[in-house]
Amino acid sequence: LEEAAFQLQQIFRIDISIALNILGIESMRAGHYRIAYTCFKLAADRGYSKAQFNVGLCYEHGRGTEKDLEKAAFYYYQAASSCHPMAQYRYARYFLCHRPENEWDRHQKAVTFLEQAAMAGITEAQACLGVFYMRGLQPKEKRGLKYLLLAAKNGDAQSRYHVGVCYEKGLGVQQNLAEAMRHYRQSAAAGNRNSRERLR
Repeated sequence: LEEAAFQLQQIFRIDISIALNILGIESMRAGHYRIAYTCFKLAADRGYSKAQFNVGLCYEHGRGTEKDLEKAAFYYYQAASSCHPMAQYRYARYFLCHRPENEWDRHQKAVTFLEQAAMAGITEAQACLGVFYMRGLQPKEKRGLKYLLLAAKNGDAQSRYHVGVCYEKGLGVQQNLAEAMRHYRQSAAAGNRNSRERLR
């Protein structure tokens, strides 16, 4: 009986969190940002990862609450720890852009989150990771190219441009100007200015 009661409490807790998150989404669509933030926060405090991600968005963009990137990162981290791919990407992006590299453990965690998000199919994470591996103190060009190709296949014109640069300069792959031109043309066709310049 105690086990059954515990299970009912868990189901009730999860259902309430889902309902609050949905109410938050509907409020956000209606332009009621403060109500949306309150709903997301209530569900997030119950440990619901989708709501934690939404609270992070509220803090990042200043919707329904003051803009606060530290708090956004905190909520992204909570959701990322529950394997929320977009939260993993956003936390990693925040950390790699705004925090010093000497925080080694957190830096490694951010890269791990970014890799998990990239493997989950988040194009932004693939593109970010590709550039990260190309530009590091000790570039890992083959690994960077792998992620740039994934992002390019998912339609990211900037990543397609970077793939062209890799083929033009022989970064992580044997130099091949014809292949570089092919990637530049595809990227330019998608509206990338850098590729148009490179083609000239």
